[in-house]
Amino acid sequence: MKKILLSLLIIGLFGCSQSGSNLSSVTVYSGGTIYTGQGEQRVEAIAVRDGVIVASGSLASVLNQSGESPQQVDLAGQVMLPGLIESHGHLSSFGHSQQILSLSDVDSYQALVEKVADAVSGAEAGQWVVGRGWHQSKWHSLGDNVVKGFQTHHALSAVSPNNPVVLAHASGHAVFANQAAMALAGVGQGAAFGGDGEIILDEQGWPTGIFNENAAELISALVPADSLDDRIKQIRLATQAALAKGITSFHDAGSDPLDMQALETMAENGSLGIRVYSMLSTAHPELIDKWFAKGPLVDAHNGMLSVRSVKIHADGALGSRGAWLLQQYSDRHGHFGMPTYPMEGVEEMALRGLQAGFQVNVHAIGDRTNREVMDRMAAALEQLPNPDHRFRIEHAQHLTDEDIPRFAKLGVIASMQAIHMSSDRPWAIDRLGIERIEEGAYVWQKLLQSGAVVVNGTDVPIEPIDPFACFYASVTRKTLAGQPEGGYEAGQRMTRAQALISYTRDAAFAAFQERTLGTLEAGKWADMVVLDRDIMQVDEEAILDTKVVATILAGKTVYGLL
Repeated sequence: MKKILLSLLIIGLFGCSQSGSNLSSVTVYSGGTIYTGQGEQRVEAIAVRDGVIVASGSLASVLNQSGESPQQVDLAGQVMLPGLIESHGHLSSFGHSQQILSLSDVDSYQALVEKVADAVSGAEAGQWVVGRGWHQSKWHSLGDNVVKGFQTHHALSAVSPNNPVVLAHASGHAVFANQAAMALAGVGQGAAFGGDGEIILDEQGWPTGIFNENAAELISALVPADSLDDRIKQIRLATQAALAKGITSFHDAGSDPLDMQALETMAENGSLGIRVYSMLSTAHPELIDKWFAKGPLVDAHNGMLSVRSVKIHADGALGSRGAWLLQQYSDRHGHFGMPTYPMEGVEEMALRGLQAGFQVNVHAIGDRTNREVMDRMAAALEQLPNPDHRFRIEHAQHLTDEDIPRFAKLGVIASMQAIHMSSDRPWAIDRLGIERIEEGAYVWQKLLQSGAVVVNGTDVPIEPIDPFACFYASVTRKTLAGQPEGGYEAGQRMTRAQALISYTRDAAFAAFQERTLGTLEAGKWADMVVLDRDIMQVDEEAILDTKVVATILAGKTVYGLL
C-alpha cells in the first residue's frame, strides 16, 4: 500500500510541476462546462497525459503546463463530469439478464404467462426457461388466485408442462417456479424451509410456486451452471452497457468464485473494460478464507481491479416482504420479514475483516436489520478500533430516527440507490404505512445532515443501469413518470451538488479510491464522461433525456466520439 501511495504522489507531483517539451503528448480538453466532481465546482480545462490528469484549472494555466503544441479537444459547449461510479450493482448478473427472458415490462400475471408461453414454444422439451424482472406489486392484476400477496403457479404450469421454469423477482429475492421445476426439486405438499427463507403454501399446503429469500436456492440450484466463458461474456455485455451510460467504475456487490476467476482472468489479459471494485460474497466461505489469507488486492492492473471488501446478505427485499422489520408488515399481519444471515456472524465477519484489512459491507433493507447490523459493527469496533474501516450498509432503505445518527457516529457509509425510491415508493407505503415511510424511508437528507456519507447507484439488474434516472430520482423524489407533483417526502431530496458527489467523489471514497478517482484533479486517472446537457442546470424533467456523448477511461475514448 505504501508503494502505491508513493507512486500516486509521484504522478501528482509530476503533473503539477513539469512543463515544456516533456509534456508535448498532453491532451487538453476545453470549450465546454467541466465539473470536477466537487459539487458545483467547475474549471475551464483539464490536461491529460498517459491516462492521468496532469493539470486542471483555467485554460491559460493548463496550457502553460502542457508544453508546446498539445492536442486540444474542443468540447463544443458540451458538459464533462468525472467518470460515474456505480456504487452498488451486480456485474455478471446484469450481463446474464441480457441473455434470458426479461419480465420487467410485464404488467399483469396474464402478460407474464403469455411471455413464458412464447419462450416455451421455441424451447426443446426439458430445457429450462429462465427469466427475471417480474414484480407483483407493479401489476394491475395478480390473476384469480392470490396467496399472501403473490400469484400462484397454475396458469404458468399449464403453458409449460414439459419445461422447468424459474423466474426471478425484480429484486432478486424470490423466484416463481412452475410445477415441472418444483417436481425436479422434490417440493410437494407440506414443504417447509428454515427461518431464512419461505416456501409459500396455499390453504391445502401445496406450494404456490413462490420461493422467498434463501428458499429460492431450492429451484435456482438446479439450473445448469455457467462456465468461465459464459461468465466472461456476461461481464463483457454488462461492461458495454455501463460504458454507454458514462459509468467507468463498478462496485460489484457480491462476487462469487466464478466471478472472481473471470475478473482476474480479464484483468490479467487486459480485457477488463471497466474498473471493478469487488465485494466478495460471504455466501462462499471458501472464497472469503482464500482472500483473507492472502490479503487485499488494491488497484491492480492499472487500477482496473480491486479486491478489498466482502458483502454479507443480511435480509431480504421489501417487494417480496423479506426485509426484516421491527414492526409487522402493514399488508401482511404477523409477518416481519426475516434475517438471511446470522447476526452473530455479522460481528464475527466484521472482526475478521478488520484483522485482514478488508472492508465489510452488509445488505440491510429493513429497519430491524439496519439496527442489528450496526449493533454488531459497533461491537466489533469496540474490540478492534479502526478509525478508517469504512464499513458500509448496502441499501439502508428503512431506518428509525434513533438509528439514523449512528451512521455518522460509527463511520458507516450509507450505500443507497435513489432509483429504488422512485420505483418502490408508490407501493412501499402499503408495506410500511405512512408513519414509517415519513420517518425513515429513503431518508437521504437526514443522513447527510447528520454527517453520514451517502453514495449512489442503481442496483442493476434490479433497476436499469441509468445514472441519469437515478440522479433525477435523487433531486426530485418523483417516479420516472414525474409523479407526484413536488415529489414524495420532498424534504429528503438531495441537492444537485449532493447527487453528483454521491456518484463521483464520495463513491470513490466508499471504495478507498479517493486518491485516484472521483474528481478531475491532477494525479488522478483521466476517467471522464461527456454529456449533451448540463444536468446541474437544466429543468428537472430534461435530466431524463440526458445522452452520453463520450466515455473516457484512462484518457482513452471507450464509448462514443468527441
